[in-house]
Amino acid sequence: MAKGLAMPEKPLPTGHSHRDTALHLPEDQPATESTEILSRFGASAQSIMASSTRALEPAMAMLKSSRPTLSRRSIAAMQNSRYPIFYATQRSAFSLGPRHDLPMPSESMFRSSSTIGGPPSTYFQRSSLPANTIVKFVPQQTAWIVERMGRFNRILQPGLAILVPVIDRIAYVKSLKENAMEIPSQSAITADNVTLGIDGVLYTRVMDPYKASYGVEDADYAISQLAQTTMRSEIGQLTLDHVLKERAALNTNITQAINEAAADWGVRCLRYEIRDIHAPAPVVEAMHRQVTAERSKRAEILDSEGQRQSAINIAEGRKQSVILASEAIKSEQINAASGEAEAILLKANATAKGIDAVAKSLSEGKQSAQGAVSLSVAEKYVEAFGKLAKEGTSVVVPGNVGDIGQMIATAMSVYGNVSQSQAKAQAQKLLSEESEGKSDHQNERLPEGKNEVQQSVLDSFEKTQNRH
Repeated sequence: MAKGLAMPEKPLPTGHSHRDTALHLPEDQPATESTEILSRFGASAQSIMASSTRALEPAMAMLKSSRPTLSRRSIAAMQNSRYPIFYATQRSAFSLGPRHDLPMPSESMFRSSSTIGGPPSTYFQRSSLPANTIVKFVPQQTAWIVERMGRFNRILQPGLAILVPVIDRIAYVKSLKENAMEIPSQSAITADNVTLGIDGVLYTRVMDPYKASYGVEDADYAISQLAQTTMRSEIGQLTLDHVLKERAALNTNITQAINEAAADWGVRCLRYEIRDIHAPAPVVEAMHRQVTAERSKRAEILDSEGQRQSAINIAEGRKQSVILASEAIKSEQINAASGEAEAILLKANATAKGIDAVAKSLSEGKQSAQGAVSLSVAEKYVEAFGKLAKEGTSVVVPGNVGDIGQMIATAMSVYGNVSQSQAKAQAQKLLSEESEGKSDHQNERLPEGKNEVQQSVLDSFEKTQNRH
């Protein structure tokens, strides 16, 4: 520091080094105490200015002695230099007349820089830096890099800061906010040789102001160029279909590649977003035709699948119908057979019971039972013979059909003799019933044979009885 430069005697707060020259005001100080502190600080600043003026007196003398050798270009350079205090102190050494537009140090001591809060810079244009007015107010989320005598000195944090005139200067101003950086549109060739126009947006944040200031000349410009080259490299590894479908993966790969390269720059890439993808007009038309053909293909496939499923459903329905019909016929036949079997069984049981009853009656009734049985057999014999006469025109009969009495007697003799009166009455009755049951057609054909047969049967019966 220049000799004779006075600094305040007030000790620094605990935890701060002497390199931090920013003024720290306690939050719980009353307003009156803050005013007193500022007034004392103003007096100290004035004493610093006076000391600086005394320290620069040799330089003033040198300038006065070299006045004829100074050109207007040198004077203009001094006027536009980063040290307005130095020029304001030495402006009387030049014969260009007073500059009323340049404020004195006391007038601009607490005046903030006009460049703060201005429009943001682009990649190719850096914003103007704040001038050293001794007292500076650093905005929130902003880091100011201070150089002393051309070397890095410290990073000013948000709040009040004190700079040493002449030897301190604000070299870099870095915003700690998230920055949206527009990546201009560029051409990239995919793996299947399709030229695409792609632009995007890159979101970055300064993590280390020192590296962002001294690690690269212009971090924003470098990151922009890196994003463009990385995007071309990543797109060259993918086909057009993958570029359109895998935007998220492409964005992630570009972000990782930028972070690997920008690690030494103190800047972190938060994310990268592809905004627009422009394909050539023939490619777009081909894509439209492909989409149309794909939709038509899907429609035809769905139509054929519907017809196939419909035919399968119809055939399945017919199959089930046939199966159900066969099952019904099978069940019907089983039920009919079961019914017939049960009927035969019941009939056989009934016949057996009837035979048992007849046998029992025969064993118990003896003569009377045998007569009843003989009479029943005779009835059945005559009835069967009558049915043969009804059911056909050609009848096969025994040789002695003319001897009806002999037939009845033969049938009755199976179980023994029957009384003459009973047998004759029974034969008369059977012949009468048989003659009444004949059809009208047979009655018309044999009107006379009826009486003859009846008479011959009765005569034969009487002869048979007489022989016995």
